[in-house]
Amino acid sequence: MHADARNSARIAKTLIAAGLLLLGSSSALATNPPTQPPPADEDPGTGGAYNFWELSGNLVTHDPTIIKENRVWYELQTGPGIGGKYSYDGRYWYPSPSVFPSPLSWWRLYVPNHQGNDVWAPDVKAFNGRVWLYYSISTFGSQTSLIGLASAPSMASGNWRDEGLVIRSNSSVDYNAIDPDLVIDASGNPWLAFGSWFGGIKLTRLNPSTMKPTGQIYAIANRSGGIEAPTIVYRNGYYYLFVSVGRCCDGVNSTYRIMYGRSTSITGPYRDKNGVDMRQGGGSLLDGGNSRWIGPGGQDIYGTGVIARHAYDATDNGTPKLLINDLNWDSSGWPRY
Repeated sequence: MHADARNSARIAKTLIAAGLLLLGSSSALATNPPTQPPPADEDPGTGGAYNFWELSGNLVTHDPTIIKENRVWYELQTGPGIGGKYSYDGRYWYPSPSVFPSPLSWWRLYVPNHQGNDVWAPDVKAFNGRVWLYYSISTFGSQTSLIGLASAPSMASGNWRDEGLVIRSNSSVDYNAIDPDLVIDASGNPWLAFGSWFGGIKLTRLNPSTMKPTGQIYAIANRSGGIEAPTIVYRNGYYYLFVSVGRCCDGVNSTYRIMYGRSTSITGPYRDKNGVDMRQGGGSLLDGGNSRWIGPGGQDIYGTGVIARHAYDATDNGTPKLLINDLNWDSSGWPRY
């Protein structure tokens, strides 16, 4: 997520107005949930049809991450203290409390200019019996950033434990420590993809005991004009890297779009459908938006069959909203809607 302070304030104001700045335990779910069955989230393979989920309820969103636990969907997002929502059917969304009701004191040790409780681009996944939440602290246009970590026994518990600093950056390194994505490789090992603009997308292996980096940082994608928000999934022998390119956070003037490539190794090289290395600006287009939904990006993929992202609604003054689709795959193993 990379924009100026004016746009940051506008997005935060929109999120607050939508009721996402709530305090208390995130386990406070609505009573009398809908009775309709949840949508399928298994990999639809090559036979699935285009399926745009018809969403309603609390939809104002930026940089969503989604997870499903005991038939309940949860979503977390950029905003004050990491706001979010939940759904019993994947269609109607209720607001949920912020993860961090107030800023953690140690954030400003590494990002001195950080103001308020603005937290960016969370990523949440279950691994080894806990739920792990990576998130970013930064200021717009700056490389002075950090990725932090919290964990909980479950999403429903809402009992988040601060796990501290994961990685940080400043002008002395060739990366920006924001936009984290936890990846579990085919052998069950955890990795962290991250990065935005400065130096492109990076990848590092994690210690499964601490869930923090141990060893080399790999460069896996770069692109002039902006690249960020990595998401990696493994499917049928390939690792697929999805990124957001262009500029976010400017309403209907945003140029965000979702691109992808794949590799037989988690560390790359990732190549697009034309064989171009994503470190050299490669990437095949998955979603460039349309006349209503401008600047799709900040994507997250649940399993290999569901993709969430935000886009700016041209019919609602460019308000950023949650979009979810089934993610399908063609006969050659490339993703498609």
